Amino acid sequence: MIKGVMFDFSGTLLRVESTQEWLAAALAETGIPSGEEEFGETARRLTEYGALPGGPSPQHMPAHLETPWDQRDISAERHRAAYCGLIHAAGVTDPELVRALYDRHMTPAAWRPYPDTEPTLRALRRRGLPVAVVSNIGWDLRPVFRAHGLDALVDAYVLSFELGVQKPDPVIFKAACDRLGLAPADVLMVGDSREADGGARALGCPVHFVDHLPVDRRPGALAPLLDLLGLA
Repeated sequence: MIKGVMFDFSGTLLRVESTQEWLAAALAETGIPSGEEEFGETARRLTEYGALPGGPSPQHMPAHLETPWDQRDISAERHRAAYCGLIHAAGVTDPELVRALYDRHMTPAAWRPYPDTEPTLRALRRRGLPVAVVSNIGWDLRPVFRAHGLDALVDAYVLSFELGVQKPDPVIFKAACDRLGLAPADVLMVGDSREADGGARALGCPVHFVDHLPVDRRPGALAPLLDLLGLA
């Protein structure tokens, strides 16, 4: 019987803005001018190199960034180094713009909850099922949840950069189950990555996957959880 739920963050509960919105916000902050053609080419390169955390995966990985990329969520320093390296590899070399781009993705304005995120979390809260957010991440996402009115619906945050361990290592899922005070077999893991979030299976957790899609293309992937859990 499911007694609690663990959720991934990016692509599961919330989605980061588009690369174009991300770039436009950073340019506006820095006051750096960019023509339409230059803007489009820069956005294309940033997408190609997967430079937006939470955005599309890199299509190209420079050899010197392979190790930082693999370990990016273990610490805040490694996360910043990996993504600033990808921004630079994409051709953005102005230090002020590199900083603005990296910092922008950590702001609440860069994230949007999926339409059914709050209703699903509220339904779980009403029925007494505790919730943990388990994320591979290099920064503190709690302010994002507070800004979007979701923090009161989360009982525990287990973040890779704070633990020094990233999914799919079972250690991170065990930490979440312990904080919820539940046995792994009683905690459902919900995420968008078969590889990372699927690691919960090693502990005996049931797992449910959703698709990592733009917010306007995924209106109701979480709501069926209530049926799955017999809570609808």
